[in-house]
Amino acid sequence: MILLNASHFVGKGLHRECYIHPDNDQLCVKVVVAGDLSESKREQSYYKRLQKRGISWDILPRFHGQIETNMGAGAVFDLIRDVDGEVSKTLEYYLSCEHLESTENPGISQAISIFKQALYRQSIITMTLSPKNIMYKKTGPHEGRLILIDNIGNSDFIPICSYIDSLAKKKITRKLLRFEKTVLKMCAHNKALLIELGT
Repeated sequence: MILLNASHFVGKGLHRECYIHPDNDQLCVKVVVAGDLSESKREQSYYKRLQKRGISWDILPRFHGQIETNMGAGAVFDLIRDVDGEVSKTLEYYLSCEHLESTENPGISQAISIFKQALYRQSIITMTLSPKNIMYKKTGPHEGRLILIDNIGNSDFIPICSYIDSLAKKKITRKLLRFEKTVLKMCAHNKALLIELGT
């Protein structure tokens, strides 16, 4: 069993908290702090399906299994870090930043475009697509890529989209349209980024 404490804390979602793995700072541990384990079980089941499909993992962290922690069962994933080693910030952080350097805009715009293409091409289903659940991993001074870290998988009662690619792509298209509207709304104050995004 590993011991997690406040010094390892990275962030918190609606039901889970994320901690840096105390034995490997390239990994993180997600533990449930509200509700039951159903969300984690659904996510892990979908991850196993993606592993069998042999996806590229360009826009998702890899899942490394479960471990026991002092806070209960933990799910281990890659920890998303920037090229300088700092833990990456969310896309929401960058879109909402009132003082974002203009030099960041092209990299963010390109990362969003590549992310949308990869999500559709690899038929990766999500429950919601929110900028707060997507990390912007900086790979250079003014460039990066987006990594989806939460709400991965299919919550439909009968998850037929997980088995039929054409239905999956229709679902993904709908999610992407809502995601695009959210992105545009969040960066309305950033005219330069809106131009980069082609609006």
